[in-house]
Amino acid sequence: MSDPIRYTRQQKADAIAIMLEEHYPEVPIPLDHTDSYTLLIAVLLSAQCTDARVNKVTPFLFAKADNPTDMIELSVAEIKAIIRPCGLSPKKSQAIYDLSHILLNEHNGEVPQSFEALEALPGVGHKTASVVMAQAFGVPAFPVDTHIHRLGYRWTLTTGKNVVKTEKDLKKLFPKEIWNRLHLQMIFFGREHCPARGHDPKICPICSKYGRKSLVK
Repeated sequence: MSDPIRYTRQQKADAIAIMLEEHYPEVPIPLDHTDSYTLLIAVLLSAQCTDARVNKVTPFLFAKADNPTDMIELSVAEIKAIIRPCGLSPKKSQAIYDLSHILLNEHNGEVPQSFEALEALPGVGHKTASVVMAQAFGVPAFPVDTHIHRLGYRWTLTTGKNVVKTEKDLKKLFPKEIWNRLHLQMIFFGREHCPARGHDPKICPICSKYGRKSLVK
């Protein structure tokens, strides 16, 4: 058996970007929402929860409150009861209630369009802020959750030390103008071809060709 073809990390990134575009020319946003506020809430709820489950829960929540003014009319207990299936409901419900107050008191009821302001909100970390900035406001960002982190490591695009390092590595490898689109393409590809469990790298379109053994040392 011949040795696998070796690629540099940049060569891999370039080829993977083309492959992802071929597989997913259309990339809908996985979380159902109608505006920046409902997207913010949906992304917050998605922490340690699947997008599919979030999409089953948010219609009930947004039917009662799809804006910060209506949300603060609910009690934390009422929010908690609705979002319980998403997990971590005590923390998430309090965060939703508190951030809605902050949006009204400090941002005229609008979701702020800056990383700094978003990350200052309760329950909103860098990944959540990145999703909102990218998908609600079109600002180039590269949200890295555990799934993107796993794919970046499997495809040897990063050393995989932590999500912060992975984000930096991916941003260096891919042009800024495709970050928002590529992030979604990676999510869809990971779900279909490169899952966390039961993954066979021999049949994965990317791992089979650009797996760890193919990286130039």
